[in-house]
Amino acid sequence: MTATLRYFRWPFIVTGAGLILSFILGTSFSGHLGGGVSFLIIASVLAVLEISLSFDNAIVNANKLKDMDPLWQKRFLTWGIIIAVFGMRIVFPLLIVVIAAGIGPWEAIVMAASKPDDYARIIGAAHLPIAAFGGAFLMMVALTYFVDEGKEVDWIATFERRLRACASIRGLEIGFVLSLIMVVATLVPAHEVGRFLFASVAGLVTFLAVEVLGQVLDKRGQALEVAAKGGLGAFLYLEVLDASFSFDGVIGAFALTHNLFLIAIGLGIGAMYVRSMTIMLVERQTLAEFRYLEHGAFWSILILSIIMFGQTLFHINEMITGLLGASFIGLAFISSLIYRKRNPEI
Repeated sequence: MTATLRYFRWPFIVTGAGLILSFILGTSFSGHLGGGVSFLIIASVLAVLEISLSFDNAIVNANKLKDMDPLWQKRFLTWGIIIAVFGMRIVFPLLIVVIAAGIGPWEAIVMAASKPDDYARIIGAAHLPIAAFGGAFLMMVALTYFVDEGKEVDWIATFERRLRACASIRGLEIGFVLSLIMVVATLVPAHEVGRFLFASVAGLVTFLAVEVLGQVLDKRGQALEVAAKGGLGAFLYLEVLDASFSFDGVIGAFALTHNLFLIAIGLGIGAMYVRSMTIMLVERQTLAEFRYLEHGAFWSILILSIIMFGQTLFHINEMITGLLGASFIGLAFISSLIYRKRNPEI
């Protein structure tokens, strides 16, 4: 136990500092302690969500890092975490808001810090395209995981086996998401249909682009292992993969809150744990210790996608969203522990 905890010393420190900062941030924005508690809870849920959604990211990173030169291992685990935290978890959410709200980056930062009411009003106006984009993207992420012939382990077996059995139907996931988009479009107010359809299709196209990029990099990565093992090429390869894995967590964060600073705190805490898990998996050479945790994460993604589509029609409390996702992740974790207890030889 002590040997395991040493890997998480810095994440624990960052967690404490981040939760204190989120409480102070919530109190300053709301003017009362209740707001601070609400921000603290949301930051905690964001961190747990990021850790769970990026568990497969840690496994992929560990598989690549174990064959890299020690120098480049260290560079990825130092420079890489800076790029991951400040690039995908801070800059990228800012860009989403800038594009959706049609304001400048500095204006968005200043407004978020000094004019929260105006900021909230602009974000509220941009909420529909953000929710539509995120709903389409996240639903594709989840369905692609479950509708897969190569998937061998099932957690909620009744549903997952049936979804896996549908994997032979080409383009099923895309057809299902497009059908859902058409249904929701009939319920969206007439003057918002255009924005909804554009954002939804953009989310779908973005997912497909990320998938194509991942496959191209995967093929090139095989050549890198031979030609430039552990060099700059492999470093960049892992950075792009990390960005691809992080995309769903960043999009999912908007289902919980639109506060950029809170998103950065929550996802930043989670990113630190992902880094420590990667180091532990590389050094101890143990992968996938928790059999069903990844399943719980993807069920959480599916729930988030449904909620984000629902948010284009009516308001859904952020705490309900967070608790539903965390419940699936927690149940998957418990199921993994039970499985390990019943199968100690594995």
